[in-house]
Amino acid sequence: MATLRLGDTAPDFLQDSSEGPIQFHQWAGDSWVVLFSHPADFTPVCTTELGKTAALSGEFAKRGVKPIAVSVDPVDKHQGWIADINETQNTTVNFPILADADRKVADLYDMIHPNASTTATVRSVFIIDPKHVVRTTLTYPASTGRNFDEILRVIDSLQLTDSHKVATPANWKDGDDVVIIPSLQDPAELAQRFPKGFKAVRPYLRVTPQPNK
Repeated sequence: MATLRLGDTAPDFLQDSSEGPIQFHQWAGDSWVVLFSHPADFTPVCTTELGKTAALSGEFAKRGVKPIAVSVDPVDKHQGWIADINETQNTTVNFPILADADRKVADLYDMIHPNASTTATVRSVFIIDPKHVVRTTLTYPASTGRNFDEILRVIDSLQLTDSHKVATPANWKDGDDVVIIPSLQDPAELAQRFPKGFKAVRPYLRVTPQPNK
């Protein structure tokens, strides 16, 4: 399986999970999805990540995002791990963990990197839009926990830039100024889209308040 690239359709699959069998595209529906993988159950960094995902359930929900995790262990082991996560992280896991014992999903999404490990999945993150298109990929080594503030920030940027002709600058956070895309040059459209005006630092660098705020 070739590496998934931005703009590719996220592969569909049928796989068991902690919440029963999941047909991925059907389960995703017209929601955004964050699909993220874990090397194995009962591992310390993963426990904190799944706990953080559960704690952020309200933040994902208000963005219309469904989180789903992948681990290569079977469902019965997932259930014991979920109890551990809930207790140690003081939360309630309320999203499915795929039981990818046959590595079907890991192979479809190129989550096993042989030079890092011949068996364990790397910490992959796929942000997938409502049309099942891969919009962002992030890959971390097994030793480094993911930054969920960054995952939410990327989702905010994708959702904003899908609906307005803007891009988000370095270190942007929801509510910060944005930049107007260079291809938008028509003065009438600029005035209509950006009634708060903009500052032209350079002809190609035009800064404007976030238009949906």
